[in-house]
Amino acid sequence: MKLMDNIVKEAIIIDLASKDKIGVISELTEALVKAKKVSSREKIIRILLDREELGSTGIGSGVAIPHGKTDEIDKVIIAFGSSKAGIEFASLDGAPVHLVFLLLAPADSAGEHLQALAKISRMVKDKRCRPLLREASCVEEIVKIITEEDKKQ
Repeated sequence: MKLMDNIVKEAIIIDLASKDKIGVISELTEALVKAKKVSSREKIIRILLDREELGSTGIGSGVAIPHGKTDEIDKVIIAFGSSKAGIEFASLDGAPVHLVFLLLAPADSAGEHLQALAKISRMVKDKRCRPLLREASCVEEIVKIITEEDKKQ
């Protein structure tokens, strides 16, 4: 699985406007709605927030991977956002989040969903990759960084 096959380029946001978890989830979901990848904005937000109630998807080191499953799609889709200022996300390490990968998977896809989560986790564990993503100033840079990381894995 290549992450760039699942990332919606129209849903890559450099320097998110939102400063908290709910705002960021809403902002990235709205980007997916505008890209015509999902239609039920409120339903998707509810799915993601319900998952957050089970435990924060702020995995630490400035990264969050909010995720959920929906019957609206037939393949994994990912929106990405970065924040220079940082987002309060109730992360496991208590640190602000600067990189958010919002992942949605089809309702019946356990394997594909877990594979995508694992792929993102491996990529952001690379101490070189996180700063590159954080400092990227345009969508094209994000695409290039993730494409390069896809080649490594």
